[in-house]
Amino acid sequence: MRLITIEEHTLDIAVAQASAERSAEVSPHFAASYAPSTGFPYTPPVHVLEDLDEGRIADMDAHGIDMQVLSNLTTQFLPADVAPRLVRDVNDRLAAACRRHPDRFAAFASVPTSAPDRAPAELKRAVEELGHVGALIHGRTDDEYLSAERFDPILRTAAELRVPIYLHPAPPTRATSAADYEAGLDPVVATRFATAGWGWHNESGIHFLHLVLSGALDRYPDLQFVLGHWGEMVPWFLDRLDEALPQRITGLDRTIGDYVRENVYYTPSGMFTAAHLRFCADTLGTDRLIYSVDYPFLSNEGARPFLETCDLTEEAKHDIAHRNAEKLLGL
Repeated sequence: MRLITIEEHTLDIAVAQASAERSAEVSPHFAASYAPSTGFPYTPPVHVLEDLDEGRIADMDAHGIDMQVLSNLTTQFLPADVAPRLVRDVNDRLAAACRRHPDRFAAFASVPTSAPDRAPAELKRAVEELGHVGALIHGRTDDEYLSAERFDPILRTAAELRVPIYLHPAPPTRATSAADYEAGLDPVVATRFATAGWGWHNESGIHFLHLVLSGALDRYPDLQFVLGHWGEMVPWFLDRLDEALPQRITGLDRTIGDYVRENVYYTPSGMFTAAHLRFCADTLGTDRLIYSVDYPFLSNEGARPFLETCDLTEEAKHDIAHRNAEKLLGL
């Protein structure tokens, strides 16, 4: 069974350095909260994040991963004056890795959202010239969701190119973290609560729901999004959302459940838990479930056995392992 995983990350040092000030502003205790000394599993060495050749491929081979779809994080935190150049360099770097290893890697484009007037052209270049299979957007930009008017050309371009947008988690805004996550808590506890423990999943789910409620998917009814971590909490509240926000209230063309079932693919992001799989398969089906590990923040170990031994039909397992990704991303 061919296994494709689609939320697999790399690090660009220039992007990390240029985005560090804004990253620290949004989440001032993030570095300390995820330092290797904490023993937390989400902090791989820099050289592992950077590697796009033998080391990464050896790890894939050791754990039965046939292809990764690569992406680079923190580009949404880049200052507007350097974002276009650095994002272009990132996209070129990932394209070069895909050319070196065409049967092992594909890539999501980064997008310079902090310079939104330049973003559509870069997305178009990345897809049409470099062969990237979509875009990955890392949370809000300047505290705004993609539903903000200035980002609409990005949505329009993705729709015209017929490529998906992976809405990846990022820390909540400084104001949200201060109000909802930090009061009375140790900074490390508060930061993990605001990020991997809860906050950034909640943020990503709200991000998608803002896009729905703003009418973006009525303007671009075929535009596809990918949500990690079993749909970033949204599947668990579909009935409640449709009950509380019916079409007579929202004025939308479809129900919220319709948008989720028709415009969202979802992935586990390394959360290999049988209960999540059963619930999401029952609620959303398996024809929109694509596999992901969140490597190297999480290990590839155990990813293949979880899918191979889960309580699904062989047809469904093949859909999740590779067919759904091949269909959505043209792999």
